[in-house]
Amino acid sequence: MPHSTSHQPAPSEQVRAAGWRLDAHAPATAVRRPRPDPVTAVVIDDHELFRFGLRSILEHGGIRVAGEASSAEAGLALIRRNAPDVAILEPRLPRGGGQAAIRSIVAAGPPTRLLVLTVEADEAEVTRAVLAGACGFLLKDASPAEIELGVRATACGDTMVSPRIARSLLEQLHGRHPEDGELESVSLSPREREVLRLVADGRDNSAIARELVISPYTVRNHVSNILLKLGAENRVQAAVYAVRNSLA
Repeated sequence: MPHSTSHQPAPSEQVRAAGWRLDAHAPATAVRRPRPDPVTAVVIDDHELFRFGLRSILEHGGIRVAGEASSAEAGLALIRRNAPDVAILEPRLPRGGGQAAIRSIVAAGPPTRLLVLTVEADEAEVTRAVLAGACGFLLKDASPAEIELGVRATACGDTMVSPRIARSLLEQLHGRHPEDGELESVSLSPREREVLRLVADGRDNSAIARELVISPYTVRNHVSNILLKLGAENRVQAAVYAVRNSLA
């Protein structure tokens, strides 16, 4: 497993989503307590040596690996058999199978959530995965601790994105208009706009409740209504909408 110790340059802006800071200045860190063991995962990657190394890292960290697959088709079958908490996927599988697998895994819904783990990612690839509903996007040169943290975050439905990818995503969000098939403009109440702004700022429900002096239960209802109105799969998609519409 390769390691990276270099500090990546970053813009002055930050995007935060789903309680995880998407901060290009430093490695992502958790602001929520990950759920306890056991967390189960499957690894879908066409490189056997990488699968072996990743399995070792995860099992050393107390994450149970329910199986491995080298193709999208075998990976989806593995997910159907085991219903793991997390599917760790290389999107650049042979014959374009990775992108199809992303759509299929997200469409299947809980309990399996998707963490994309790849060597490098272009802007379009990141955007497609995030807007499809992936809960995380890490590069393979992340440290073992970051990968373990990313898997645990994904199992909780939270979001973790590598700093370099966060920088690329920032540039897109502030420099592009939504394309066909992306989130459309919708009508949100003033209170929903306040909640969405705080979601995009990385606040969890308890922090939002304190900020707005309302109950966490009321916040949960607002977040559910916001996701429903936006047609968003998760909080990171809602944060994308907020940034693109100058709400955050």
